[in-house]
Amino acid sequence: MGSWPTNRLTERLGIQFPIIQAPMAGASTPAMAAAVSRAGGMGSLGVALQSAEKTRADCAAIREQTNGAYNVNFFVHKDAEVDEARGDAMRAELAPYYDELGLGEVPAAEVSSLPFNEDHLAAVLAERPPVVSFHFGLPRADLLAAVKEAGIFTISSATNVQEAKLLEAGGIDAVIAQGFEAGGHRGTFQEPYEDGWVGTMALVPQIVDAVSVPVIAAGGIMDGRGIAASLALGAEAAQLGTAFLNTPESAIPQVHRDALMAARDDQTRLTHAFSGRPARGLENRYMKETQGAEAGFPDFPILNTLTGPLRKASAEAGSPDFVSLWSGQGVTMTRAMAAAELFDTLVEETEAVLKSFG
Repeated sequence: MGSWPTNRLTERLGIQFPIIQAPMAGASTPAMAAAVSRAGGMGSLGVALQSAEKTRADCAAIREQTNGAYNVNFFVHKDAEVDEARGDAMRAELAPYYDELGLGEVPAAEVSSLPFNEDHLAAVLAERPPVVSFHFGLPRADLLAAVKEAGIFTISSATNVQEAKLLEAGGIDAVIAQGFEAGGHRGTFQEPYEDGWVGTMALVPQIVDAVSVPVIAAGGIMDGRGIAASLALGAEAAQLGTAFLNTPESAIPQVHRDALMAARDDQTRLTHAFSGRPARGLENRYMKETQGAEAGFPDFPILNTLTGPLRKASAEAGSPDFVSLWSGQGVTMTRAMAAAELFDTLVEETEAVLKSFG
């Protein structure tokens, strides 16, 4: 593998190749992150839905396997408000599905995970991951300042130019330009949501022109062609999520893996129905049957509490019906290979594309 041109990101993060494995809560694992970091990129861990103790243990697990750069990702959504009427209405909606899977009572509509707070900060300051990233905007200014004062590099996602400018003004060190093609949760944090419906090809160069911090391209990038295109558009790295979902290091259930391999190019949809915030995944029965009911959903992430048992039981039963089959629009390019092997392949493909342009 040849040497690639360095840029601000590769130098600051000490990575050989400007390729980042996306932090995917519920899918990324310490093993995945470590494999990518060892191969010369940056691995990431989505820790937004777990306890601070688990995050500390995961950071320690990554450090045991690599001394390379890695990224720990938190959600920074507004605090959810429990609305009993909406919670009860949603529980009633889900009750027939619970009956169908023999799950008994639908749990209470409660907040199951919190945005980045003092507990998360304490874990970050204790473990000192090289990079901390955020989704859905920025944390409180004092919390962000504490992360930065610790010498930790910070990243957050923007889905339009205005959001990118807000992130830069808030002190972020690098911006992910998350195109409309991206799988999983949209990083949109400004209303209206539709202003974030911009494709990667249009979004990346506009954000590159609008901010002075490094930009990371994300959304629909599955192979070396997408990585080379991202660099050509002015991004200083490319972030891939869906591409790493079907690695053995991924924590997704078999039914999700099977769905990715069998997916059609017209199968991904945005849905609020799993968590209460828009996320892209492969359309399944639950997504179809809840379409149009968004106005009645409890706030993010309360809905996760109600749909979590359904997702787990559906996966265990080998049924895709109620599983959140997160996926980007590049899904038909999914490959089943180990994370390190996939990473090496991405590097070779990117080099081949770059060479072809002389």
